[in-house]
Amino acid sequence: QVQLVESGGGLVQAGGSLRLSCAASGRTFSRHAMGWFRQAPGKEREFVAAIGWRGGTRYYADSAKGRFTISRDNAKNTVYLQMNSLKPEDTAVYYCAEGRVDYGTGSTARSQYNYWGQGTQVTVSS
Repeated sequence: QVQLVESGGGLVQAGGSLRLSCAASGRTFSRHAMGWFRQAPGKEREFVAAIGWRGGTRYYADSAKGRFTISRDNAKNTVYLQMNSLKPEDTAVYYCAEGRVDYGTGSTARSQYNYWGQGTQVTVSS
């Protein structure tokens, strides 16, 4: 059974930075793609960033390009999301997710992830 635990969220002023972490249990992390999604109040959960199993491929939502960076450390079973130049519209609960297939390169689709964390709140004040 895989468990994902996010951390690093909080309250930050516009223009500030946060680094989210997601620690995974289980033996599948190092061969699965990982993704970050977010959900703002009253909105659908949306894709933010994804990274392939070895870190060789990365995908970003248009809203994240140039500001967010996804990375992973397979030795620590952890995936990260560095968020810079934060905006009030980045306010949401951020979730990490583990991909379904072995040796995946990452996906923007929620359906391609079968394990999800509980989420961490990010609030950006103006």
